[in-house]
Amino acid sequence: MTQIYLYPIWTRLWHWTNALLFIILIGSGASLHYGTDILAFDTMILIHNSAGIMLTIAWVIFLLGNLITDNSKHYRIQLKGLITRLMQQSYYYGIGIFKGDAHPFHVSAEMKFNTLQQLTYIGVMYGLMPILIISGLLFLFPTYLPDQFMGIGSIWIVAITHLIIAYLMVIFILSHIYIITTGETVFSNLQAMITGWHKGKDL
Repeated sequence: MTQIYLYPIWTRLWHWTNALLFIILIGSGASLHYGTDILAFDTMILIHNSAGIMLTIAWVIFLLGNLITDNSKHYRIQLKGLITRLMQQSYYYGIGIFKGDAHPFHVSAEMKFNTLQQLTYIGVMYGLMPILIISGLLFLFPTYLPDQFMGIGSIWIVAITHLIIAYLMVIFILSHIYIITTGETVFSNLQAMITGWHKGKDL
């Protein structure tokens, strides 16, 4: 069994802070959307808005961290063989893993994400997150919105956009939890994000 240090402390602190904030946002957002009476409506709005602002700060820290450290190398897409690697990884997660097939990707210090993970994380962190944050800020400061956009109420457009992105983020989180269990053991990937050290038979 060999191991490699993949997750520096700043990425681990960011990851777990992000996870906690998402749990708070999902819970408070669902309560606001479906009108549950867990807490007073105004209190739930305060919790949701506060968590949203902290999530925005955490996202900015992620961007800055990737700019000033070498963590950004894990998000650089290698175009050569991209489609083949993507198909192999998708097959493994959907079918191969249940047949006991060998994992088509081996973690290294230069690349800790397989192609499917890489594309997903890029899409989430550089695609969905900005839309989620911007729509959330527009919700927070609706006076900056025009009354209508192309004949539709602007606040309604913002609300639907925010809701759709929130649902997509929930799907991502559930998928992420599943991927966590696909390491050498069910808990090895989780342990790596706690200790920073990735363990495996073949690195």
